[in-house]
Amino acid sequence: MTMAIGTTRQRSGRSKYILRGAALFGISLAAIAVAAWLIIAVCLCTVGVGIFLVPSAMSAVRGLVTTQRRLAADWSGVQIADPYRNEPEFPKGLKGSWQRTYWALGDGTTWRQLLWLIVEPYTGGLVAFLPAALLLNGLFGLAMPFVWEQRLAIWENSFYGFIPLDSQLMAIFAAGLGVVQIAICGFVARPLVGAHAKLTKWWLRPSNARLASRVEQLQQTRYTAVDTSAAELRRIERDLHDGAQSRLVAMGMTLSAAENLVEDNPEAVRALLSEAKESSTKALNELRDLVRGIHPPVLADRGLVDAVKALALDAPIPVELSGGLPARPQPPVESAAYFAVSEVLNNVLKHAHASSAAVEFSHEGDALRINVTDNGCGGADISRGTGLRGLEERLAAFDGYLSVVSPIGGPTLVSIVIPNALPAR
Repeated sequence: MTMAIGTTRQRSGRSKYILRGAALFGISLAAIAVAAWLIIAVCLCTVGVGIFLVPSAMSAVRGLVTTQRRLAADWSGVQIADPYRNEPEFPKGLKGSWQRTYWALGDGTTWRQLLWLIVEPYTGGLVAFLPAALLLNGLFGLAMPFVWEQRLAIWENSFYGFIPLDSQLMAIFAAGLGVVQIAICGFVARPLVGAHAKLTKWWLRPSNARLASRVEQLQQTRYTAVDTSAAELRRIERDLHDGAQSRLVAMGMTLSAAENLVEDNPEAVRALLSEAKESSTKALNELRDLVRGIHPPVLADRGLVDAVKALALDAPIPVELSGGLPARPQPPVESAAYFAVSEVLNNVLKHAHASSAAVEFSHEGDALRINVTDNGCGGADISRGTGLRGLEERLAAFDGYLSVVSPIGGPTLVSIVIPNALPAR
């Protein structure tokens, strides 16, 4: 009984990989259409029409690549790193379409993937389809003892593989060859699907230049994180020294003076005690503000969305919140996103002269996106603003990035994107 169950499972597993190979072949055929679409779009760039077609063609390529990466991981355990750079935010309209097309065509990944689209149906696609082809041809061979005479009536010289179909005996040999093909297809299906995954990884892996750039970026973000941590420690030390510490020292001196006057001048003692109480209250408030600046309690207790909601309620202008998140990010990511939104809202209040703002939460897979818009005067530029540049550097520690679309006269859109921020569901 146990052996029968095991045999059934083996057959089921082999059939599964045969179907997977056929599915991969179908995807490779879709690659032909996508490649043709991309080539036509690039060619039409010479007359201007292509700038509207290249972004949609690249989206189709990205979807196909993402599907192949996911199937390689799910079906064969082959992990393929994401070959794409983070796409910056582009303005809407003709200018944005041109900038997006120029950016895509300037990326070496685009041309490498175009080559993959062209060769995939003739290499990886055929490798993956071979088990299904053996199965279909084997089933056709099994039918030869029953149809060989009809084939001979149509074609004078009829063959099944290398076997001439000129007699019943030869047709039986053809059926035997079909049985062999059916048996072989079950054994080679899984290795060939795995070979397809490895071949796909070779084509779709990130380039050496991109990996070198990635290493350099990680080194830079590490240095930035160290500098930011040191600056934050200095800020905390300065705030404690100039704020709470000074008030506590003054409170100690006031209490000492009250101690000396307690017998001779009770009224003065009361005034001094009242002053000391006021100083202690201010010191406590400053300590609370300092703690809130390090990690707000509402962020720890209720999460990113509610913490930003508290920021919005304290803002002197209306701030509308929309969207949500399916789960809480990891605490370091959550903290970085919170302070990024806080910094952007502070910039809105200080520089934008806006009468309203909006914060929208969304997610694309496990990537966190926060859009902050305002109806202010616009003109924000990362290259000119040290605050935005510093914010961009802090987000880079989490592979995040900041994009700003802020034409003169407004409105301004600031997008904060942090990939791999949300836990897998």
